[in-house]
Amino acid sequence: MYHKKWFQTLVGIILVCLLFWILKHIEYVYQPIFTYVGAIAFPLITAGVLYYISRPIVHLLERYRVHRILAIFCVFILFVITVYLIVTFIAPIAQEQFTRFVDNLPAMIREVESIINYWQSNQEIIPDQFSAAITDAQNELFSRAQEITGALTTFVIGMVTSLVQFLFLLILVPFFLFYMLKDGEKLQPFLAKFFKDKRAASLTRLFKRIDHTLSSFIQGQLTVSFCVGVLLFIGYTIIGLHYSLSLALFGMATNVIPFAGPYLAVIPAILAAFFQDPFMIWYVIIIMVVAQQIEGNLISPNVMGKALSIHPLTIITLILAAGSIAGFLGLLFVIPFYAVIKTIIGHFYEEAFDGREI
Repeated sequence: MYHKKWFQTLVGIILVCLLFWILKHIEYVYQPIFTYVGAIAFPLITAGVLYYISRPIVHLLERYRVHRILAIFCVFILFVITVYLIVTFIAPIAQEQFTRFVDNLPAMIREVESIINYWQSNQEIIPDQFSAAITDAQNELFSRAQEITGALTTFVIGMVTSLVQFLFLLILVPFFLFYMLKDGEKLQPFLAKFFKDKRAASLTRLFKRIDHTLSSFIQGQLTVSFCVGVLLFIGYTIIGLHYSLSLALFGMATNVIPFAGPYLAVIPAILAAFFQDPFMIWYVIIIMVVAQQIEGNLISPNVMGKALSIHPLTIITLILAAGSIAGFLGLLFVIPFYAVIKTIIGHFYEEAFDGREI
């Protein structure tokens, strides 16, 4: 019985549960490690994303016999040029549209007030249950106005503090990125030399699979998001939607969230269309549908392919669970985290059972 696969699997599960129980009761031992990792998480993750974006460029330059250090400096120069172009040509337009949006806020508020007044003046044609719900919502909104104002003030102060911390951590990103590009490919051989030949070969295959998974997701998702942002900007510009560039940039940013991103992107566009011309909402919906069809049928299959092989129902479940547990960060990282875990489990399954049925 001790040599049966099911018994060994059961023992493994029990040992893992025992390990979690022990870790829970010695939290004071590894808590400083988590604190340290949390302090460097932002620059490390940012540098990791930039690493997967810039690594193909470094490899391309190396094929033309450019020394790696020189290729890395060329990548840094390319990043600087990109940031300069964004700050020079895109940021002023986005800032002007945002300023115009703030200036138009009073008119939008008056529009909302007129709608509320219309509801109040026509309450006799509204069923009692709906009328009571509307009245309760109005009272709650007005009672929370002062709290919202105080919360906004606290938010602004906190945002300034976070911005200072963000800028400080941002300084560390180039240093992390430089050494990742310079020595990142030496990590796997360094770890493999501590194992015997068979284990080392297995570890090498596992690292390659994880690297391929992360590379496919990061490069593919960012490329898809950029293409969707361009499509949205073109569509919004054609229909003459106000704040088209800002809304397209917002759509580009939210599209990095699998499945939920497109639905988040369309919300501010629909609101802007409503205050500009209610009929324009239909144009915004059509543009979003067309952009998502092009992305789903042309861009994603050719850019990302089936590298992740995650069922859409699994993505929906993960997004809902991660959003409830970890908020926005959960939405952002749950899919690559799941893909890496799936890759690791699949690798050890193949190594343990060698493709045979249990």
